Amino acid sequence: MTTPVIRLDDTRLTLSGNAGTVDILRGISLIVQKGETLGLVGPSGSGKSSLLMVMGGLERATGGTVSVLGNDLTTMSEDALARFRRDHMGVVFQSFHLIPTMTALENVATPLELAGDRDAFDKAAAELDAVGLGGRKDHYPAQMSGGEQQRVALARAAAPRPDILLADEPTGNLDSANGTAIMDLLFNLRDRHGATLVLVTHDTALAERCDRVLRLNDGVLAE
Repeated sequence: MTTPVIRLDDTRLTLSGNAGTVDILRGISLIVQKGETLGLVGPSGSGKSSLLMVMGGLERATGGTVSVLGNDLTTMSEDALARFRRDHMGVVFQSFHLIPTMTALENVATPLELAGDRDAFDKAAAELDAVGLGGRKDHYPAQMSGGEQQRVALARAAAPRPDILLADEPTGNLDSANGTAIMDLLFNLRDRHGATLVLVTHDTALAERCDRVLRLNDGVLAE
């Protein structure tokens, strides 16, 4: 049997704040296989984004195990997690998270440069071409529309050829036309690079394009 790309066993996330202790994830167990596209749906506050962040090591589980590509993320240091994400994951957020003082080309090249890739700018240019922004390489985020900024974010996530793409509401801040275009690009990137894709979405049409959809309710999975 092949090793799952992502495996969670009784994974829990409990956070403490001024209002007391809150159980965000309450014993999640799931397996994601290589090349699979998994959609995570559910009402606001159900734990979808938290589950995605736990899978990416951006939020540390407080119970259970989180195994990604055979590595237990719960035992890694913060530096080791950062290197692991750099080498194996691409993450796309709802709010783009582009660096405002960098051009589109520089934003996409940055993770490649951090990985020591000598062809960072050539590869970044190719990814921008692939998302239809070949003519916008020297533009800054403030000079681009929301749809264009999300295309840059997709190119940045895909440029290092990650094993896993994680997308948190990638169409959430876009109108219908731009949202559809981003959906198409996201799945095209998945197909082109052979990545495993996990995405959080409220968009029914986007969820229906996934191989499998899991629903979260109050931190618990219901398939």
